[in-house]
Amino acid sequence: MKKITQILSIILVTVGFMSSTKAQDDKTLLGAGSTFIYPFFSKTFSQYNAKTGIQVNYQSIGSGGGILQLTNKTVDFGASDGPLNEEQTKKIGVPVLHIPMASGAVVLTYNLPGNNNGIVLTPDVIADIFLGKITKWNDPRIVSKNKGVNIPAFPILVTHRSDGSGTTAIFTNYLSKVSPEWKTKVGAGGAVNWPVGLGGKGNEGVSGLVKQTPGAIGYVELIYSLQNKLDYAKVVNKKGKVIAPSLASVTAAGNVKMPEDSKIFLTDTDAADGYSIAGFTWAIIYKEQNYNSRSADRAKKLLTLLWWNIHEGQQFAAPLNYAPLSKEALKIAEKILKSATYNGKPILK
Repeated sequence: MKKITQILSIILVTVGFMSSTKAQDDKTLLGAGSTFIYPFFSKTFSQYNAKTGIQVNYQSIGSGGGILQLTNKTVDFGASDGPLNEEQTKKIGVPVLHIPMASGAVVLTYNLPGNNNGIVLTPDVIADIFLGKITKWNDPRIVSKNKGVNIPAFPILVTHRSDGSGTTAIFTNYLSKVSPEWKTKVGAGGAVNWPVGLGGKGNEGVSGLVKQTPGAIGYVELIYSLQNKLDYAKVVNKKGKVIAPSLASVTAAGNVKMPEDSKIFLTDTDAADGYSIAGFTWAIIYKEQNYNSRSADRAKKLLTLLWWNIHEGQQFAAPLNYAPLSKEALKIAEKILKSATYNGKPILK
């Protein structure tokens, strides 16, 4: 009976999204996806509403959920921290645009008693923790990098995302770059078969599991660790430097040559002062905006919102520990937005 109730609830949510899209007046835009970027979107959309009267109903359900809603044409835009993969692109079946919004850090957040914030972890140690090969916090490979730090003999409980997740896409992309074993056995993507651990829904779910479980470690966007007053690790980067996740180190990681479609991972950066586990979040929209009886006016409102977000909205990134778009990323975001059409004609001039 419980399973039937859960299925009915999912159906009702989906129907609600579908009916709300049709019934929605053009002063409310619908978005869904990334929990990674939710604190930033929450702030910028609130500010945009105060300025314009346009409301944005954004559902923080995970990148995979946002891509599914976009595929089903029940939202105006999706949001993901990983570009659409081949299967997702095939299911959508028509061109979509990835517009970078900001970049942020995925941090290794943990729960240990004592004064041990900023434990240093190397790439091989991170991979072996999530492969289930390192099971104790006082493992010699951890202790050797943290001389003088009180690391108790707690068992390690790995926590990870249970839903389709762009944060997972960033983290597993990193692990696949630094660990041949991870790349072979697990691989990269928004959803993988985890060798060990306990799953939580959204960045909120993972940070909640870590907070309530001594010995736990998980990966979340930086602000979720800060908001929950959780410790997080420093990571040894490709150049051998110990780097704390921060606005400066994420900005350094993002100082790269951007492809024209903006689809790039920032993980395992070559930047000497760059943090290794960082990535963009994209708003994802249909290139041709005339679908599902959408009005030209609604399409224009969506594009105007996203244009505002990559310009005026960037002022809210740094206070929330996201890195604003670089000049190069901004130019590419502008070009991509200007390529969106309605009946084949550009929406933004």
